[in-house]
Parts: sequence; C-alpha cells; structure tokens
Amino acid sequence: MIHVALPKGRLGESVYALFEQAGYGCPSIREKNRKLIFENPEAGVSFFWVKPSDVAIYVERGAADVGVAGKDILLEYAPDVYELLDLNLGRCRMCVAGPEDFLDDPARSLRVATKFPNIARGYYSSLSREIDIIHLNGSIELAPLLGLSDVIVDIVETGKTLLENHLAPLETITPLSARLIANKVSYKFQYDETARLRDALAQAVKKGEKAP
Repeated sequence: MIHVALPKGRLGESVYALFEQAGYGCPSIREKNRKLIFENPEAGVSFFWVKPSDVAIYVERGAADVGVAGKDILLEYAPDVYELLDLNLGRCRMCVAGPEDFLDDPARSLRVATKFPNIARGYYSSLSREIDIIHLNGSIELAPLLGLSDVIVDIVETGKTLLENHLAPLETITPLSARLIANKVSYKFQYDETARLRDALAQAVKKGEKAP
C-alpha cells in the first residue's frame, strides 16, 4: 500500500483527478463522509488530505510514502525528499514585483517583503545584491503601497492583483508547478510500486498536455 498525502483545495482536486486517470482512484474519496483516510486495496493506494504547506513534512517524516507539493514549498523549505515528477498542474511563477515605475538604487539595501525569505535571499545572493528581508504572511502587495518595502517576492499566477494595485512583475525568479515527491526510505523499499505510480502519472500528464 502506497500512502499519498494530497494538498487540500482546488489544486488537490486536480491532483486527485490525475491519480484517478492514472488508475489510482479511490471511490470513497468522492463520497460525502467524515473519513480522514481513504483506501483502495485493489489499487494498492491510500490517500489523506493535508494543508498544502504540510505535505512535504508528512512525506519527509515518513507518514506518507509520496505526496504532491508545490515547487515553491520545495525551494523555500528544502525538505529531504526525492522530487520524482512535474505534474504540470498549478502552473505559476515566483516573481519580484513592485511599482510599475520602480528603479533600483544599488547604493542602499533593497527592502524586500515576502512569504518566502529563503527563496528571496537565495535569488538576491546570486545577484550579489544586499537586501533587507521583511517577512510577512499575508497581503504582501500592501508592503510597497504603504512604503514598508521597495519590492515584493511572491507567487504570480495571472498578475491581475498586481495590475489592480499599480504593481507589475519586474523579474521572474523561477517557474512553479506541483511536483510528485517521495520519502527517501519508502522509495528505496517500495521502489517498484512507486516507480509504477510515477510512470502512470507521467502518462496521464502527457495525455493531459495533448488534450485540446
């Protein structure tokens, strides 16, 4: 039995649909009930829903054999897991954004507001740019509007929120999407089962990419 940690929410629904297409469905997961764990012994798989930012923890600690986590989580927290497959879901990008007319002044520290301090620090370190990290947990777009920061580092999907607040993406740090990850010990001892799951999901992803 392969134990799978799924992210709650809209992305998780799409992820589960992909598992179904790959032949790893579990009918009870679509029923109205209060179950926390859903099993399909015939398919050799069980699922449970967790907060998206917690998926990597469940997998790293071995409570789940595999899971699906955003690339942003993997980059920010660097969990000790294997990244097996890009599921081509939840596509967006990590960006530097700020006022549309922003001009950087290299003579002073750049004030950067973000939920992702490690990603921001790593990016600006690669540019040898001195920064002052302002760690926020919500409404990141407010920071430059109120003068708290010069720019923000955040996930950008459509850019609509930025546009409505007279902000714009200034630089793309990296593209993001949902990734299949595996616990390192489970991967070793359940290699055949995990590889079959990975390959079946890869085929489902390819079919989805070819669909009109």
